[in-house]
Order: sequence, then structure tokens, then C-alpha cells
Amino acid sequence: MIEISPTLAIDEREIQESFVRAEGPGGQNVNKVSTAVQLRFDVEHSPSLPQRVKDRLVQIAGSRMTKEGVLVIIARRFRTQAQNREDALEQLTDLLRRAEIRPKVHLKTRVPLGQKRQRREDKSRQGEKKKLRRVKSGWDE
Repeated sequence: MIEISPTLAIDEREIQESFVRAEGPGGQNVNKVSTAVQLRFDVEHSPSLPQRVKDRLVQIAGSRMTKEGVLVIIARRFRTQAQNREDALEQLTDLLRRAEIRPKVHLKTRVPLGQKRQRREDKSRQGEKKKLRRVKSGWDE
């Protein structure tokens, strides 16, 4: 079991890993050894996750989620399979932790009437100041 939080854990058997060739720097090693990890986690059919976490995970994952509801994480930051495997699991647990947190409900608030009045008074006071700064010409009279 991979423990995400005290209330959430997923079974290792729900995760499929495959090793693919990484791209980028690494010299000859990059062409010979499959060091990048492609981690697949079927969110849609996972018995470990509550529905609210699944829904939130789909929102957070974005393009990493397939149409079938499978989360695909590719880790190729390091040059060894073990480090990339650890990195992929870390990314998965981080996503699941973020999905478990419920977003705060923001209530729409109104601007108080006193504040509106104060704003109008300040604007008219500013306008009066600017009127007094004007240069009087023959045309205004």
C-alpha cells in the first residue's frame, strides 16, 4: 500500500510501470538504456479513491489524463531507472494529496453602502480640486 495521507492509500497493484527511452542529454546512454518511467494509474476504476477525489484529480491532472480515465505520468528527470521511478511515484502522491484537499467555497460579497458613498464623495472632492486648478480664459466667461 502506498500511503498518500492518513485517510487515503492506494494499492501498488493499481499502478503499472513501463520503462521507455528518455530524450535529452545523457550521451550514448540515452540511446541504449530505457531509463524514463511511464507510470499509469487507472483513476476511473480505482477502488481506493472516493468519487470526490477522482473528480478533483481529473480537474488537476489536465492533459496527463486520458479519455479512458487513466492518469499517465512520465518521469525522465534523472539518469537512472530507480530515481525516475521514485520521481514518478512522488508526482503521483503529490497529485493525489492535492486532489484530496477540498477547495474553499468563496462566497460572493457586496460592497457596503457606506463605502460606495465614501468613494463618490472622494471622487467629487478630487473633481473640485481639479476645477480650481484650471486656468481661466476669456472663453469660459
